[in-house]
Amino acid sequence: MTRTSPNATAGNEARIRRLRAARAQDSEAKTARTLDVLRDLFASGQRITCARVAREASVSTWFVYNKPQVQDAIQAAMHEQRQHGRRTVTGPSSGQVTPAGLQTELALARQEIKDLKKERDRLRERVRLSLGAELDDVGRGQLVERIRQLEQQNTELRRELSEAGDRLTDSERRLQEAEDDLTAARASLRRAMRAVPSK
Repeated sequence: MTRTSPNATAGNEARIRRLRAARAQDSEAKTARTLDVLRDLFASGQRITCARVAREASVSTWFVYNKPQVQDAIQAAMHEQRQHGRRTVTGPSSGQVTPAGLQTELALARQEIKDLKKERDRLRERVRLSLGAELDDVGRGQLVERIRQLEQQNTELRRELSEAGDRLTDSERRLQEAEDDLTAARASLRRAMRAVPSK
């Protein structure tokens, strides 16, 4: 029978400690980066979502949902925006809405919907691929908790998709109103020009 020498065992334990330390350091760096991104998004008045924070911070949505410090901060920011609205720093006031601005807002809303759908599909694929392995490795309690987390993520993504759809509908309505106002203004200008007596 092959015996592992004390030196080999000590070496393995040292490598494991180094790997754990590196993972912990990487997790801390990701956490700090994600919280910085969250603060920037909130301060600029942009809408906070888990998917958006993950994308802007270049981390996985799994990290965002499963890092309590990050998840709590995102939920707090989202709650603040729902309660008090977003502070739009650079957006036009309601009296300065232009068709071009509405077109831009519409394009951004459509892109966000597309990103949310891609993220939803990625999550579904990950669940499909990993659920079997997780069933082999975790106990019933852990499995129930994991299912609860997945259901929470799914609910959050559905809500974000619904809100993005509402924003898209609102942007399209505002764009139509702006185009109607522009058409009416042009017609009024033409009538005014015709009413001016020619010399």
